Amino acid sequence: MGSLFIASCLMPLTSIFFDLDGTLVDTAPDLINSLNRVRVKANLPEIAHELLRPYVSFGSKVLVDQGITEFKDKSRLEELRLQLLDDYEQNIAVHSRLFDGMEQVLQTIEDSELKWGVITNKPARFTLPLMQRLHLDKRSACIVSGDTTSRSKPHPKPMLHACELTQSLAKNCLYIGDAARDIEAGKNAGMQTMAALFGYILPDENPNDWNADYQVNHPLKINEWIQQYILGN
Repeated sequence: MGSLFIASCLMPLTSIFFDLDGTLVDTAPDLINSLNRVRVKANLPEIAHELLRPYVSFGSKVLVDQGITEFKDKSRLEELRLQLLDDYEQNIAVHSRLFDGMEQVLQTIEDSELKWGVITNKPARFTLPLMQRLHLDKRSACIVSGDTTSRSKPHPKPMLHACELTQSLAKNCLYIGDAARDIEAGKNAGMQTMAALFGYILPDENPNDWNADYQVNHPLKINEWIQQYILGN
């Protein structure tokens, strides 16, 4: 893992891309609340948020598999998954917010005349309304959802599409994410990578194994990295 304070060793930086859930925005409260409403409708008790939070980045199927273990029938679980998605679509930004300190990060990027964008595996059905509700859609240089291209992370195609949209070279970009597939996708595309340790990480995962170029345990550490880059270049 690279030191946080050697940003000047990077190629010239033009764009910083973020994963969405668990990196840029804390979406866990709304997703888990939707799951709990589905549980209640199925005559099941609500489940504690802290038990499901690490699974939020892995999509609705994993969230249902981990959050509704009382049913084993696959067709029933799929029915509940679709209910979850419908409920979430109607409640997509009730409690979801930028992670603490992330607004300062975005402001620093914008003040530095760098570009920033989102590359997520979340379908556009949810990504675009969430970005709009948080007033981030017009600030971001690109929004690449899980179904924007024919492949999703860890494939490099969405990463390279973001480069095209922002007129950036991959080697001049930094990708920040909270999952192994994020770091793999960034590396596959030839980007610098940063692991967001404040995100949704499973208890048995070791982010050191992801081999990200950098690790940060709080969004404000991203700010320090950017400021150090500016000073060093």
